[in-house]
Amino acid sequence: MNLFDELQIRDVILRNRIVVSPMCQYSSSDGFANDWHLVHLGSRAVGGAALIFTEACAISPEGRISPQDLGIWKDDHIASLSRIARFLLSQGAVPGIQLAHAGRKASTPQPWRSGGFIPVSQGGWKPVAPSAIAFSDTYAQPAALDTAGIQKVIADFTAAATRAQQAGFQVIEIHSAHGYLLHEFLSPLANHRTDSYGGSFENRTRLLLEVVTAIRRVWPVCYPLFVRISASDWVPGGWDLEQSVALAAILGPLGVDLIDCSSGGMVPNAKIPVAPGYQVPFADQIRQRTGIKTGAVGMITNASQADAILNDGKADVVILAREFLRQPYWPLAIARDLGFPVSWPVQYLRAAADGTPPREAIQLPDQPCSKAEHDETQE
Repeated sequence: MNLFDELQIRDVILRNRIVVSPMCQYSSSDGFANDWHLVHLGSRAVGGAALIFTEACAISPEGRISPQDLGIWKDDHIASLSRIARFLLSQGAVPGIQLAHAGRKASTPQPWRSGGFIPVSQGGWKPVAPSAIAFSDTYAQPAALDTAGIQKVIADFTAAATRAQQAGFQVIEIHSAHGYLLHEFLSPLANHRTDSYGGSFENRTRLLLEVVTAIRRVWPVCYPLFVRISASDWVPGGWDLEQSVALAAILGPLGVDLIDCSSGGMVPNAKIPVAPGYQVPFADQIRQRTGIKTGAVGMITNASQADAILNDGKADVVILAREFLRQPYWPLAIARDLGFPVSWPVQYLRAAADGTPPREAIQLPDQPCSKAEHDETQE
């Protein structure tokens, strides 16, 4: 396989293997998508990416990283998100949405502003987590979730998934990485609970599995479901690759179609060997050992590197972030360099190479997929 091979997952067809990673923009007001989000995500669709994810979309107000996070915790958010999904589809891209809860890393300022956390007195809120352990000295101490709080998290994820379908998204990614709430439950470094949600591997994975099961009950059977994990905390005694492999083997039969294999984010002092492709082995190992599809991420910046990952069978898609901030039209540029005849928007044909086919208008379906209850046939 190569970068420009199609990929079908359930009833959704990706026009190539290039995915735009969720990238927080910290530019919303009360969770609403605005013109910035439309242009940011829409330009990557014009640029030829196959699947484009929104940034982490908060399932509840307290699940935001910052007050400026995108949200999907109320029906009022659907209309502005739907505008984005329609435009992505009109350009031949698949619209995806990442559903997230920030956990103990919530109530913080935009990253370009100073300060560790925003207190309640200044418009912040009390974060929640599996245990009352702060991420660091500069973060707020969270409140440990009780049973009712855990059930609310599951209900919030489920309601968000229903809204995502109403808004026109065709792929959901559950965010269980980077030290946010679901990852916090997985990792012994943040989860010190002694009830049925802490201690053993079975207990620490319980919340994520319950969220996946609940979402699959309301998410259309013909649409894919992804899960992003941090395959390693990069700290002894933390979450690691072996646990990630075991988790992936459980997630597949529950209806998860692809594991987005990132790492880190659990503690501030982790020693991470950052280098080009440093996280690709996680995608490779999980794919080879479980048979589930995987996405490779992390410092993937050039076409030969990305194509080699796929040619070598180390992942099914490549998921890029910062390179898309530098080059929104990266797929069109590398396709020309590699000699792949991908289509260009008709408005841009004057800049394309000779013989480049025009991108035909996409007929948007009114009802592309219907809801279906989770059952054993949907995998």
